[in-house]
Amino acid sequence: AHVGLGQVMLPMSTPAVLAEGGVYLMYYMGGSHEETFVSEYVEDTNDVPDDATIKGMRLKIGVAMSQDGMTWGRVEGDDPTGACMAPYDASDPNMRGTAGLRDDDDSLLNIEEELYCGWPEVAVAHVDGEDSPAMGKKPPAFFMYYSTMLKNTKEKAIACAVSEDGFRWLKRGVVLRPSTSDDDGDNNFDKGGCARCTVVRKSVYDEEKGIWEDGTKGWVMYYEGVSAEDGRHRVMSAESDDGREWTKTVGGVGSPHILRLDDGARRMYYTGQAEDGSTAIGVAKCVGKGFVREQVEIAFA
Repeated sequence: AHVGLGQVMLPMSTPAVLAEGGVYLMYYMGGSHEETFVSEYVEDTNDVPDDATIKGMRLKIGVAMSQDGMTWGRVEGDDPTGACMAPYDASDPNMRGTAGLRDDDDSLLNIEEELYCGWPEVAVAHVDGEDSPAMGKKPPAFFMYYSTMLKNTKEKAIACAVSEDGFRWLKRGVVLRPSTSDDDGDNNFDKGGCARCTVVRKSVYDEEKGIWEDGTKGWVMYYEGVSAEDGRHRVMSAESDDGREWTKTVGGVGSPHILRLDDGARRMYYTGQAEDGSTAIGVAKCVGKGFVREQVEIAFA
């Protein structure tokens, strides 16, 4: 029914995928013509007819591979549809193994049921010589962060999966969910949901060499927080030392994407929405701490 782009990874961005000349990996999402009940996605069902259905909401994630970045071939995943990541449904006989998944430390995971999986963001997790202090061994080669809605609570959250090769993924559960604090402040800006993130490794800019060095341990996530008060979307952030346990930091925009520039600054591209409902692409630049909007002109022919 429809597809959407998640992320494209450049050739040889990790030694985990080896091919002559390197390969591009594209992670995307898609929805089929399968119908699901609208009532599954809303908290207040009083105004929703019992038989109201919608197509394409049960999003799944796929991966494709390319030698030149132009011609792509789909890589079949474990799901019967060919997807590499599908929403967890305890009643689905194809997902019986998910209920018994164990974490890297062999503890039993509690994977919550999901209504969709979309907007994948993949980060290269393993760096040669870096070990996991908790287990004394190397972490998985890849982390995938994806947006989902939890079946039982209707929360929009960000979940995580891990992979050794970038093709076969194992769920690890929700890593970021909406704030529940009643305190006033910035943390309330995502009480309506967390979604669509971009993740970058913590890094330091070496002014003498003129390059970014990933010597600082940990990760920074920029994600889209939805306010339960005014419905506005805002870019917020969280930090993690291991890619699994995240701590929120203080953040009407969303869908952030970060680039690290050669001059030591960071530039963020995002989507903004005006009061009349119109949308536009915005740009902000950060030198040191805090982002400042830049005046840009983007024309679509």
